Amino acid sequence: QVQLVESGGGLVQPGGSLRLSCAASGSISSSNALGWYRRAPGKQRDLVARITSGGSTSYADSVKGRFTISRDNAGNTVYLQMNSLKPEDTAVYYCKLEQLSRWGTVQSYSWGQGRQVTVSS
Repeated sequence: QVQLVESGGGLVQPGGSLRLSCAASGSISSSNALGWYRRAPGKQRDLVARITSGGSTSYADSVKGRFTISRDNAGNTVYLQMNSLKPEDTAVYYCKLEQLSRWGTVQSYSWGQGRQVTVSS
């Protein structure tokens, strides 16, 4: 079974930076994707950033140029570096692992428990 252990986040003033980490362990397919999603108060959960095992990345338009997603050399840990944070970035951030087929279709997925990110003065 897959385990996702998240860390980081917290409280920061506008313009500040925070980092999120998510360590994946267990039975993980060679083709996979790790991503961060967020749910702000009163809103749906949206994609923030995603990175595949092949290194392809995608970002929500609202975070492009400010956030950077990356994986370690082993590909087991995903990071989200968040710079120039805005109050509208305040949300609970969730790590998601997608187990992919050879064609890139999602065969299964796992969610982390979520980390609070609060941007406030």
